[in-house]
Amino acid sequence: MASPNRTARGVSPLWFLAAASGLFVALGVVQAGLRLNAGASQTAALIDFTLVAGPGFALLYGTYRVSRSSIHASLYARITGWALGGIVLMLGVVWLLTWNPAGSLDHPLRAAVIGVGIGANGGFLVGTNEAQSIVRADEAEERTQELARTNRELEETKAELQETVAQLERSNERLEQFAYAASHDLQEPLRMVSSYLRLLEDRYDDDLDEEAHEYIEFAVDGADRMRAMVDGLLQYSRVQSEGDPVGPVDLDEVLADARDDLAVRIEATDAEIEADPLPVVEGDENQLRQVFQNLLENAIKYSGDEPPRIDVSAERSDDGDWRVAVGDDGIGVDPDHHDRIFQMFKQLQSGEDGAGIGLPLCKRVVERHGGEMWLDSEPGDGSTFHVTLPAAEESAERRATATAGSEAAR
Repeated sequence: MASPNRTARGVSPLWFLAAASGLFVALGVVQAGLRLNAGASQTAALIDFTLVAGPGFALLYGTYRVSRSSIHASLYARITGWALGGIVLMLGVVWLLTWNPAGSLDHPLRAAVIGVGIGANGGFLVGTNEAQSIVRADEAEERTQELARTNRELEETKAELQETVAQLERSNERLEQFAYAASHDLQEPLRMVSSYLRLLEDRYDDDLDEEAHEYIEFAVDGADRMRAMVDGLLQYSRVQSEGDPVGPVDLDEVLADARDDLAVRIEATDAEIEADPLPVVEGDENQLRQVFQNLLENAIKYSGDEPPRIDVSAERSDDGDWRVAVGDDGIGVDPDHHDRIFQMFKQLQSGEDGAGIGLPLCKRVVERHGGEMWLDSEPGDGSTFHVTLPAAEESAERRATATAGSEAAR
């Protein structure tokens, strides 16, 4: 047998049990030999050997298993004590049977040897079971303490995350206030620049040559473009702070309103807009109308030489959201520029009209609704903008979670 674990103070108590098991085996051999010398049959001798040596082998195997188990060496003495207690108990039983005049014990010594082996194994099993119970209790206590530590760490992490989210919300609020104030304050100086340039042109019209008039036009155009960019920045900063509460919105009505707003341009370009029946979603009606208006206006603007042809459709995605698609057969967009068009003040063509705020504004509105927005397009093959929006029956908790995640990611 491999050496049992040693305790911190010396030899493990299991060595005593190992020695006892060897003694039982030796006594079994002696008992079998005595039975044969007394004229008993080999079967009787084998039975005696089994009754005496068997408990020894069982105790030896049990000692080996305990030394390889999770039972700590500090509990070996307890197991050994229970085994010794079993031995004492069986010796007491044999003594009582021998002392009792009415007893029928014919071979007290033989009974004592067999009883000691059985008692040692019985006590060993009781001690092992108790030690295992202690180990399980200690492990349960360790798991409980570990769980308590984990819970404390989670609570601390939760508190830190809550504080971080609160700081981000305060920071976003301050940034939105700053953007609003700065943009609002820039409007008046830019208006004054444009007005005074026009006054200068009107008053000194006869004194200005063609080149001077051209310079004034450039300056006025630059001021107007700057005003458009500032106005777009104002709208962008207000998406979250000044949006209306979300509720059920019929996208068919939203699309109809957007078409009415663009009626003059649609008629001027001979644009055709075909739309499938659209769903009811959870959203801010005014902001969603702004999204549709921007997408339709974008499709008309980049239709190329042919009259614009625009298709609007919707389908339910696997996660329950609605995916709305606005497609056209216009000039298309190079895949390398798909991300660029959603960036603030970025335009694909230099000198084109607009402030480069429409698509970024649309994307932020969609993100406020907990959705996503992306583009599928190839040059010459038209463009399709995809927008995901929550279905009308979606819970308010999911919308709040999506909105908070979107804001925290900024």
